[in-house]
Amino acid sequence: MAKAKDLVIVESPAKAKTIEKYLGSGYKVTASMGHLRDLPKSKMGVDIEHGFEPKYIPVRDKKELIDQLKKDSKAAKTVYLATDPDREGEAISWHLKELLDLPDEKARRVTFNEITKKVVTESIQHPRDIDQDLVDAQQARRILDRIVGYELSPLLWKKVKSGLSAGRVQSVATRMVVDREEEIKSFVSEEYWLLDAHLSRGEGGGFSARFYGRDGKKQELHSEDEVNAIIDLTKGKHFTVDSVKRGEKQRSPAPPFITSTLQQEASRRLGMTPRRTMSIAQQLYEGVDITGRGTVGLITYMRPDSLRLSEEALAAARGFIINRYGEAYYPGKPRRFKTKAGAQDAHEAIRPTDVELTPELVRKDLTQEQYRLYRLIWGRFTACQMANAVYDNVAVDVVSAGCSFRATYSEMKFAGYTAVYEEAKDEESAEISNPLPSLSEGEVLTLEKMTSDQQFTQPPARYTEATLIRAMEEKGIGRPSTYAPTISTITSHDYVIKEGKYLRPTPLGEVVTGLMKEHFADIVDLKFTNHMEAELDEIEKGKAAWRDVLAEFYGDFSKEMSAAEQAMDGVKLKVPDVLSDEYCEVCGRQMVVKKGKFGYFLACPGFPECTFTKPIVIEMPGKCPKCGGKILKRTSKKGYVFYACERGPECGFITWDVPTKDFCPACGKTMFKRSGRGALKPFCINEACPNFVPEDERGYKRKAAAKSGEEPAGEAAEEEKKPAAKKAAAKKSASKKTTAKKTTAKKTAAKAKDKE
Repeated sequence: MAKAKDLVIVESPAKAKTIEKYLGSGYKVTASMGHLRDLPKSKMGVDIEHGFEPKYIPVRDKKELIDQLKKDSKAAKTVYLATDPDREGEAISWHLKELLDLPDEKARRVTFNEITKKVVTESIQHPRDIDQDLVDAQQARRILDRIVGYELSPLLWKKVKSGLSAGRVQSVATRMVVDREEEIKSFVSEEYWLLDAHLSRGEGGGFSARFYGRDGKKQELHSEDEVNAIIDLTKGKHFTVDSVKRGEKQRSPAPPFITSTLQQEASRRLGMTPRRTMSIAQQLYEGVDITGRGTVGLITYMRPDSLRLSEEALAAARGFIINRYGEAYYPGKPRRFKTKAGAQDAHEAIRPTDVELTPELVRKDLTQEQYRLYRLIWGRFTACQMANAVYDNVAVDVVSAGCSFRATYSEMKFAGYTAVYEEAKDEESAEISNPLPSLSEGEVLTLEKMTSDQQFTQPPARYTEATLIRAMEEKGIGRPSTYAPTISTITSHDYVIKEGKYLRPTPLGEVVTGLMKEHFADIVDLKFTNHMEAELDEIEKGKAAWRDVLAEFYGDFSKEMSAAEQAMDGVKLKVPDVLSDEYCEVCGRQMVVKKGKFGYFLACPGFPECTFTKPIVIEMPGKCPKCGGKILKRTSKKGYVFYACERGPECGFITWDVPTKDFCPACGKTMFKRSGRGALKPFCINEACPNFVPEDERGYKRKAAAKSGEEPAGEAAEEEKKPAAKKAAAKKSASKKTTAKKTTAKKTAAKAKDKE
């Protein structure tokens, strides 16, 4: 009789594949595909009257998988629950144990901070029990979010519009974007002036120095009159070098990535959304096939908030830096970074599992997105263990008639960590520093001219995805695992839209936030939300009972719900329309922006008397390769984006490919790139050009080219057919249903997903 295999249950098939290779024939590794048990979608699923008891049910459509896992677990001697090493992963393991009816001695919990053979085999040898405190913390968060979502969402449906949702974290994030917009609108700009003295020292060259102040005190110039007063005061006077200060300045590298900083930097540097960043990071963590090495997990776990690095990783970094760059590039001892208070220290910071696997070494085995993100993570980790960058600084003060002018210059002396990596900035500095001549104190200079520049103070910038995540982290709103889904939620629900890289609230987001601020102040209060996160942390530490935390929250929340329903009895809030610059071609009314099933469009506000609508047309860079006209971004009736010449059927140019600002060096025509993620470098689509790239070589296969005046055939057209394939199944399902009955708004709204 064959010896029974031990069963290892992970979350994803990719992870299962990698781990099975490491463990060998004595183990069967399978994937749960995430949660197998959860609260029901059709109702609250929480018995509030009896200690907030959750009523978990098996996830729909996973019956076959559950049955197979039950069969496998029964045959196994030991079942290793190896889901992700965080609260959510701990809860999934607990649900698996309950669902599969595993006794304590058979169910063993293991976690992998990195998917490498060494870590996997060591973890299997040292299993533990399920951490119930971690499970309870996750349960508390889940139930909190379920209560808020299922109690508040019906109210929003009734008082604003159907399909809306509220959440403990998403509503706060929306408020942050709305509050920033209010700051911008209420900002009063103030005038200020910059005054530069252009000085020379004969043959030694010239330089510019900016007005600093008078009589040794810093002074700002607020008007042209003040500028002219300084010009008049110094007119015809000597300009003398008052002081020359030379020094050395050092810059230290940024710490290794945690979840939030990885999302921020990937957004700034790579243009990746937080959700996409985490998806690619998951792939790198679970394992990639590397030539000559097999399947390798390239990075450690990607959802930590700790800056801790293992001694093994520090030693590996030291050896690599010295061998690759030389002794001068290593600071002499390892750098250790202090994790902020309240962070979970269960996992290391995000780093490569093997620093010797440089991005260049594995590039051929990675997709473009995987390579770019891995290069970012590898570079940040390697740099954080390297020597400081060193700069020579010079500051020169020049005086004339009691007025002080200052010039500074900084020049790199030693690259240090910047040889590998330098952190991106949210906003680039507009200041330009030019080299200064060799000056001496007491030296007299000649004034060539004065130049002034009127400036105005600017309002705070709108949030980007990167800066919103940073602000949420600083204020303790959410946790690493919630940042990406929260931003996805508030944009998908049309509370916030993305304009370029900036986030702006919609009228709907402003109306909903206004309602929340008036009637549910605690839910959208940043300090209160931070307090609730701290309470969840206390549960995780075993210092607070999860039911007590829920009871304390619900007491106040239920009172707010009752008061709001009473105060808003008979009230229906209107979301204001956004006016466009275009007018109805039928009745002449100023058209408004509406959102339909397939995105935004322009509509006549006279509906239903006037039903005229038209698509929103966006002008793209470049010119039509056929006639030289403008290229417009358009949307098909079924919501698919394509690009066409402004002359329409008269020209006939139409394509799925995205026009770029680049021009072909051979023919001078506009270059295009493939649509979607992972776009390759631009290509020429002019068939008469020697650089022409055929359709089947542009990164995806297509059907025959579209005829003049038609929407292009291809991937999108194929996708349009997909819903039709589901009709038979839908009819079959519908035949089993009884005639629909009217339900209350609350019951209808309860079917919406509760969101954070």
